[in-house]
Amino acid sequence: MRDATLHIIGTGPGDPDLLTLKALKTLTACPIIAAPKATPGGSSTALAIVSQVVDLAGKDIFELYFPMKKIRAGKAPERDVSLAWQTAAAKIIACLDRGLDVAFPTLGDPAIYSTGYYLYDTLLSMRPDVRVKFHAGIPAMSCCSAETAMPICLGNEMLAVVPATFSDERLRSTLEKFDTIVLMKVHRVLPRICRLLQETGLLNRAVLIERAGMKGERIIRDLSRIPENPHYFSTMIIRRNGGFQTHWVRKELEAEALLAEVSVI
Repeated sequence: MRDATLHIIGTGPGDPDLLTLKALKTLTACPIIAAPKATPGGSSTALAIVSQVVDLAGKDIFELYFPMKKIRAGKAPERDVSLAWQTAAAKIIACLDRGLDVAFPTLGDPAIYSTGYYLYDTLLSMRPDVRVKFHAGIPAMSCCSAETAMPICLGNEMLAVVPATFSDERLRSTLEKFDTIVLMKVHRVLPRICRLLQETGLLNRAVLIERAGMKGERIIRDLSRIPENPHYFSTMIIRRNGGFQTHWVRKELEAEALLAEVSVI
């Protein structure tokens, strides 16, 4: 029997057109898709993205529930979280043992706050010789940057990418130290984030993007009024050095304006 492989695949931020060609080919080739979902009775968002561009007819598809709870580096997760990882790993191992490749689609890129690596670590603890291949995806922040025509970082700027659910102390420290801050998981804590931005003088430097690249996309540049019911797919980009106009671009525009005034005189 051939050695089978688990493919952990980044599906991008939500627009199926942003699936990479490699992801598309791999998803098409895999006979089994194991898709993560955040609620027991819900459905997999990653699978919904994939289903728009991949013919799922004839594939064996099952969804795996992963509780969305805080996981702290270096500390054991809560028991139900650990049990979910083990249950998912066991189901996938059973498929691999049959010689069947498995695709595990995950939102964005597997390297950025993804369930994929927790699954990978659990698989290794249960089967050290398991074959796993990661496939990079387009992260949400890259799509948000493209949709707003606003760079994430330029020149010698420092970038921080953090969940908005961090404590006020950690977020305040990050806001004060970095040139660009990308906040993920914003939807549940938006009022608190806007308060911190107001206190640090960065409220007018922030842009909120909902459903980037998807139907219903909304870009909010004025956060003086906090939007109600922000969507789950919400990311915030805060640029200490402003929006798309870099320092040197502003200087060029100022010089052009000065020349225009001189020519009029």
